[in-house]
Order: sequence, then C-alpha cells, then structure tokens
Amino acid sequence: MTSICLAWSRRFGEIATIHVQYKVFKIIMFLPNNKADEEKKVKRSILDRIELWSLDLIEEEIRDAVQLAIQEVICGDPNCAPIDTIVTIVFNSGGRGMVGLPMESKDVTVADLKEFFPTTEVLRKWHKGEEAEWPPNPEFEDAEMPTLRFNAGQRVQCRVGPTEWHSGIILQTWYRETSWPAGAWAPYKVKLDDGRKIFAPGDMEQIIKLEPLGEHFIKRESAATDA
Repeated sequence: MTSICLAWSRRFGEIATIHVQYKVFKIIMFLPNNKADEEKKVKRSILDRIELWSLDLIEEEIRDAVQLAIQEVICGDPNCAPIDTIVTIVFNSGGRGMVGLPMESKDVTVADLKEFFPTTEVLRKWHKGEEAEWPPNPEFEDAEMPTLRFNAGQRVQCRVGPTEWHSGIILQTWYRETSWPAGAWAPYKVKLDDGRKIFAPGDMEQIIKLEPLGEHFIKRESAATDA
C-alpha cells in the first residue's frame, strides 16, 4: 500500500509538499496574494533601478550627502500623463529639489532620466543648501523673451505620454496663467486636434516637435473616408 504524507501550509503562497514513496513533488499554489506580492517586488526593483541611475548622475564628491526617493504619482490634470515618475533629491544641508518624468517608472530609461535630471551646477547649489530652481523658469519681460523654434499658427506634435504624441496647432508663444508663480512661463500653448488646450513646458524636441509635412491632410482624408 502506498504511503502518502501531505504537508499543507496555512499561509497563502507557501509550497505544499507531497511525499509519494520516496519521490518528492512540489506544488506551487498560485493565489491572488502571490500575484500582488510579485507585482510589488517587480515595482520595487524598477524604482531601485531608477535610484541607482540617479545616483550615477550625481557627481561622486556630493553623492554621499544625498538621499533619493523614487515614486509614482497620479496626475489629476487631464492634460498631462496619467502617471508621472518623481525623483525627490534631498541633501544633508537641507537643499532639495525634484525631477518629474511624464511616464510610468517601468517606461523610464537612462536617456529619459538624463534628459530631465538637474545640471551639476544646480545639484551643487542644493548640496550647499542654496536655492536653485529646476526645471528653470525664465524671469524676464516679454521684450526679453528668447527666440523659440516655432511660431503661433504652426502645426506641431506634443508628447502626452511615454510614447504617445498628439497633433495640434500653436495658439500662443510664451504662455502663462495668472495662478502660476512669478517668473513661470510655458513656451507654447497648443490646441490639440481632439479639442484639448494644453501647454508645452519646454522647447525641446522630446516634448514638442514639428508635425511631419502632410500628416494633417492624411488624417483629414482618413476621417472623411471613415465617415
């Protein structure tokens, strides 16, 4: 008669072991708690990876005096990415700042982090406990505004997610809202083809770019055909 010894765990996710004669078979119990725990581990490893990348971007002389916190935040503004990744930088001196990336942590690459990360000069000021704005906001009057790449009326594409771009037309250059702090400006205010009005926070190819020639007409013809 075959002897069977069954050891059953009371904790979810444990391994139940069945001994049949002299052979051992391990059965992994795939329960909801296991999946949730695994997802947390994956997310934690991704955030840890971004933290290591961030440390590498801080020069060695001031690296030991910094503490980093990486987290995801849900953006309540319908005009921004649904989830942003935030890197909070705090030095022992009390100097601090923040880096916002318009994408989920799983989509962040080293190149993305370098693109949005503060300059060495800014990091050194924070290390000394000094104030340094990042990203920088222009503090000048209209007459002193620097020249932008595009003008009002031009068709552009705006980045609204990690890999998502929407087409639209520039309504205004050097736009600001009354609720913004002094010196805060956005290079462009754009009306997207879906009707939304947004602003581009920087005049960079990674944020706003010229719409490929003829693409707008192709979309209009496609919409007319579908109708």
